[in-house]
Amino acid sequence: MKTVAIQGIAGAYHEIAARKYFEEQRGEKIEILACTLFEDIIAAVKKDPNIVGIMAIENTIAGSLLQNHELIRESDLFVVGEQKIHISHVLAALSSESLDSIKEIESHPIALMQCSDFLRTMPRVKILENEDTALSAKLIAENNWRGHAAICSKYAAELYGLKILEEGIEINKHNFTRFLLLVNKWLAEDWTLSEVNNKASVVFTLPHTHGSLSKVLTIFSFYDVNLTRIQSLPIIGKEWEYLFYIDIIFDNILSYKQSVDAVRPLTNDFKVLGEYKENKMVE
Repeated sequence: MKTVAIQGIAGAYHEIAARKYFEEQRGEKIEILACTLFEDIIAAVKKDPNIVGIMAIENTIAGSLLQNHELIRESDLFVVGEQKIHISHVLAALSSESLDSIKEIESHPIALMQCSDFLRTMPRVKILENEDTALSAKLIAENNWRGHAAICSKYAAELYGLKILEEGIEINKHNFTRFLLLVNKWLAEDWTLSEVNNKASVVFTLPHTHGSLSKVLTIFSFYDVNLTRIQSLPIIGKEWEYLFYIDIIFDNILSYKQSVDAVRPLTNDFKVLGEYKENKMVE
């Protein structure tokens, strides 16, 4: 049984992503290690090579989690997989509650934002922010808070025995989050031996010269490597210089390797963050 470090507590969307990746797709049972901060995930994986980390990296509405890009780059951990999940929120409360009895609603700030249209239909309700959607559900259940409701996942509501008052209350129904699986670098090969890798995440800086990024992109195109995402991040203390995080998909691993070899001399601090199998979007 694998131990997977997540951000948040049981019932968090990180746990849902972990169980989809391991239990539903690979048939492997897992044990969840709850972490308060994303930094705690990195620390847990570094401390114990038997622990796997899972970390949100981007959302189709909120965009990239820039701080997590940097955490992964600086950690020297290796990306060995990805998981995409559909984010759908419910309003949950004690079994005795109804919509009319709710006086306060709490959740993570992003979840509250994603359900703002629904919240406007309840103008007399007080809105409270919490650090985690699942924690909001857990606190209501443990403290028997009457008049309180949580915005959380359906899984979290069921886990903590809450009644679902409304489902699908998010504004945008095409709300997906992508997570990355992280392991100690020296164990990465064992993870990917059985996979047919067709995706990679890399990061690099570029010399401050005309056309430097264009040259890199041209090389990837020449080797028929498809860029699925490019994210720039300013380098603190170096004005107008950036880190470039790129995700690429390839059909031929030899062409991918050749493209990397060709790109390296044109970049600075080129680093492969991980090579893994693409995860198709899951509805």
